Amino acid sequence: MFEFITPNWPAPPQVKAYTTTRKGGYSQSPYAGFNLATHVGDAIESVTENRAALRQVLQIPSEPVWLEQVHSITATTAISANMNCVADACYANDIGQVCVILTADCMPVLFCNREGTKVAAIHAGWRGLANGILEEVLQYFADSDILVWLGPAIGSQAFEVGEEVYTVFTSFLPEAKRAFTPIGNNHWLADLYLLARQRLENKGVKTIFGGDFCTYSDSARFYSYRRDKITGRMASLIWLETIP
Repeated sequence: MFEFITPNWPAPPQVKAYTTTRKGGYSQSPYAGFNLATHVGDAIESVTENRAALRQVLQIPSEPVWLEQVHSITATTAISANMNCVADACYANDIGQVCVILTADCMPVLFCNREGTKVAAIHAGWRGLANGILEEVLQYFADSDILVWLGPAIGSQAFEVGEEVYTVFTSFLPEAKRAFTPIGNNHWLADLYLLARQRLENKGVKTIFGGDFCTYSDSARFYSYRRDKITGRMASLIWLETIP
C-alpha cells in the first residue's frame, strides 16, 4: 500500500503537491520499498516500476523532470529538455510541468504563490541552505505572495554537525545560533527546519508550513542516508493543473 504526504498548507486548488514515503513499491532491501532514485545502487527495473506506479497512482500529467542533484544552488525550469540536468531546484509556471526532487535526510522545500501560477521544488541540505538555494529560487517569485512547505528531513535531535556547519550559518545570520545545541567537542545538534525558516524570514517570507518530521527516527516511513548509508530516496513533487 502506497503512502503519500500531502502538504498541510493553504495552497490554491490548482497546485498539486506530494511527498512519497518508503511504503509500497517494488524495491528490495536495503532499498525497500518505494525507492525513486536511479543513482543509489538499486535495480533499475525496480526504480522504473516505482516511477511508473508514482505516475499512475498520483495521476501525474507528465514525466517529472528528474535532476542530477549535487548540493548546488542551481535552479532550472521543469521542461523535458532539462531532464537529468545538474541542478538542485526546479520551477514551473505552465500547466502540467512537474517539478521533483529526491531526498533522504536533506530537506525538500516546496514553493507556490497564492495566485497559483508559479511552483518550485528545492533540494536543501545544509550546504544548499548555507550557499543560498532558497534565496536563489525566491528570485523567481519576485513580487509574489509566497507559501512555503518544509517536507520530511532529519530532525534536530539527530542531525549532529561540526564547527564548519555552525560557523557558516552563524556568520551569515547571528540568530542562527538558536538553531544549534552544543553537545561538546565542537559539535552541535542542528535544527535544519529552523535554519530554513530563518533564511526565509530574513527575506520577508512569513507563511511557512511543515517542518514536523524526522527522517532519521522514523525508519518505517522514511529513508535516511545518515541512519542507513545504503538506502533509497523519497520524491517531493509539485505541479499546476487546470481546475474544472
